[in-house]
Amino acid sequence: MSSINKRDETIKGLDLNKNTKEDKPAKLPALSKRADVIKVSDFNFFYKGKKQALFDINMDIKENSITTFIGPSGCGKSTLLRSINRMNDLISGSSIEGSIQVFDEEIYKQGTDVSKLRTEVGMVFQKANPFPLSIYENVIYGPKTQGVKSKKVLDQICEDSLRKAALWEEVKDKLETPALGLSGGQQQRLCIARAIAMHPKILLMDEPTSALDPIATLKVEELVLELKKEYTIVMVTHSLQQATRISDMTAYFLKGELIEYNTTKKIFISPKDSRTEDYISGRYGD
Repeated sequence: MSSINKRDETIKGLDLNKNTKEDKPAKLPALSKRADVIKVSDFNFFYKGKKQALFDINMDIKENSITTFIGPSGCGKSTLLRSINRMNDLISGSSIEGSIQVFDEEIYKQGTDVSKLRTEVGMVFQKANPFPLSIYENVIYGPKTQGVKSKKVLDQICEDSLRKAALWEEVKDKLETPALGLSGGQQQRLCIARAIAMHPKILLMDEPTSALDPIATLKVEELVLELKKEYTIVMVTHSLQQATRISDMTAYFLKGELIEYNTTKKIFISPKDSRTEDYISGRYGD
């Protein structure tokens, strides 16, 4: 397939009216009028030995939106995603320069309650990682560690979270069965329910459908569009078609630099940077 045809195939997945008419809740204001809930300013990330992975990243992310990070492997997408809730703190010898604010609070300032941050900014990983516990215990695990003891409250959290993850009807009669017995797609939705149970305001998703079949992928995408009504979602994806189907904003990364950041429509229809166009047309890739 030629590079032009590949880009055309990608654009076919982009409904130009979708984000403004069908999937956005009527009560949400226009994207440009929503508040910035994540502000990344002159952000640099270094691995041990001062190996730089991100270079002077600047971007703002709106509330109740879906933002996708695209780009070839090793370009810094996941590194930035994990910086937003300081998951990268777990990497020995890593360091940062610059600023990330979440709800106008600098998350890298001294004294930041990182546990609270990770409660407000939930994470869903590439591979579903349910605990070797029952479905019920997976969902309520976080609230229990936060001190919730009431069985009635925990039951309600479990049901609410599974409903929001579009999984309740499938598992309501087998909550005490092992979570590892679920299908791959169900396990990933369970992990989303587990994140939701902590009442986050932001959900970070690192290629959440890469290990799923097309039907399971579609279910997760439909779920993500529904979750946008209540949460701000930032997702890393290697699927350009997925970015066109679900995201409001798209950021293209290359070699640790943010090359272009704009509405998904503009990124895929009229990119400003030739490097972006090369990537989405298939002339440059992984």
